[in-house]
Amino acid sequence: MSAHQNSVRMPSLFISHGSPMTAIMDTPAHRWLKTLGATLARPKAILMATAHFEEDVPVFTSDEKPEMIYDFGGFPKPLYEIIYPAPGSPDLALKAAHMVHDAGYKTGLVQNRGFDHGSWVPLQLMYPDADIPVVQLSVQHEEGPEHHIKLGRVLEPLRDEGVMIIGSGSLTHNLWELSRHRSEVDAKALDWVVDFTEWVAEKVAAGDTESIANYRTLAPHAKENHPRDEHFLPLPFAMGAGGQGAKGKRIHASYDYGLLAMDAFLFE
Repeated sequence: MSAHQNSVRMPSLFISHGSPMTAIMDTPAHRWLKTLGATLARPKAILMATAHFEEDVPVFTSDEKPEMIYDFGGFPKPLYEIIYPAPGSPDLALKAAHMVHDAGYKTGLVQNRGFDHGSWVPLQLMYPDADIPVVQLSVQHEEGPEHHIKLGRVLEPLRDEGVMIIGSGSLTHNLWELSRHRSEVDAKALDWVVDFTEWVAEKVAAGDTESIANYRTLAPHAKENHPRDEHFLPLPFAMGAGGQGAKGKRIHASYDYGLLAMDAFLFE
């Protein structure tokens, strides 16, 4: 892929994909995701960092025709029948890997890794025609938020070439508490979930990457909302791809099961 004079600068987004049930359950996040694609300029391709793709170094999927991964169990049959036949983009994967390598990071390409639900759940709602090429990027759990902010900044120039950059995770993600509470999908959000969510939203709106990088020690109830980092890391990645000093606009806010914050942020 090369820059083109008529390319529209694409945004960077963070999207909370929530439970796999977001794909089929009539929730506020589901309904909002179905409208999101139409509100954005159409990208030439999508580069998506997904919480469900973890590797030691940044790795890009390079299949021409990615298959599907149903990386969950015990859900209704219709979820396992969803197919999102979007093409991949080996050219974009290679270009992005070169950018990361040239910035001093170890990186790589991988084949035969299909779309995980962190990718296909939101994308099949946003772009149901599945006609936009998609490349997935791994997160590095051991490296933390600051690493992902820097990684996003390395890849920011792709936005000027018509590539939409998306971090797909969950603003809060404590599955143990979710299984313990077994609440209804529209249950009132717990106070410690709301406190964390609003702290993050305030820091994102201010473009405060230092606080986001250090959320583990600064944010209220950080450990309770994220026992592990993997679902948080796509946020600092998207924030980094927003560019130096970028301030995020919260474009969706809702809660599922009283525990999963489904917030989304746009960086222009």
